[in-house]
Amino acid sequence: MTKLPTPFNSALETGVRSLFILEASFPSSFDVQRLIEFDYLVVHSGDADGPDSLHTPLPLRAGELLVRRELINRGLLLMMSRGLVERLTTRAGIEYRATEKAAPYLASLATPYALRLHELARWAVERFGHEPTEVIRIITQQFFERWSSQFQSLLPPREAR
Repeated sequence: MTKLPTPFNSALETGVRSLFILEASFPSSFDVQRLIEFDYLVVHSGDADGPDSLHTPLPLRAGELLVRRELINRGLLLMMSRGLVERLTTRAGIEYRATEKAAPYLASLATPYALRLHELARWAVERFGHEPTEVIRIITQQFFERWSSQFQSLLPPREAR
């Protein structure tokens, strides 16, 4: 039996989340690292003393930071293939920006999840949009350090040799 991919963390879901983030910051553009940080903040806003998180706050969730790059890259490629995101070459490197087609597309998404995602993307951009990516990285790195210490506490103690 073929296992179907789950929508959670699929290219479609991460692409739509990135699109909401880029649309909330329009006409600004973000590089992939900034999108990784913002994606985490949108999904786990409660970790950043923000509104309730979009997804259930599972233990060890900060480990998600380790796998987001590939997911977000695939999501951006999907959104670009539909003309919703454009790739820009800037002095800072490659960045992504929502196109003018993004807002009407996102407005057509009317599920409670999409409405909540829209709200949290706006919150993240308003709260952290003026911060340099390095500052945001420090904030999310603290989540990773907390996750690491949680993981270590789950390991059995070493036996005396």
